[in-house]
Amino acid sequence: MKNRKLKIVDIGHSRFDLETAGSILETTISQTLYEGETRVIKVITGHGSGRLRSYVREWCKEQEGRFQAVIFGEDYHMFNKAASDMRADGNIKNDLDFGRENSATTYIWLW
Repeated sequence: MKNRKLKIVDIGHSRFDLETAGSILETTISQTLYEGETRVIKVITGHGSGRLRSYVREWCKEQEGRFQAVIFGEDYHMFNKAASDMRADGNIKNDLDFGRENSATTYIWLW
């Protein structure tokens, strides 16, 4: 059975402008919350110039209270309690980015 508690949205490798990427992110999160099966969204922003990563992280900050936590890829390791709790809650066992300090990802832990 496929793990339905983790959804991956890759907006970093599609050459979207910031407005389109933001719209895709908002739509994905709203739909995921409505469906109620997924606990964690892994947003891949890519490395590039960093503009998209900054945009996504600022957008998440503006959504304060909407998510249980937002964990940046560079903080996604076993010494971060929120990251460990999120992995347990979402039953995420095989994510290759765990412990890699990958700044091209941002994790959104949903309520």
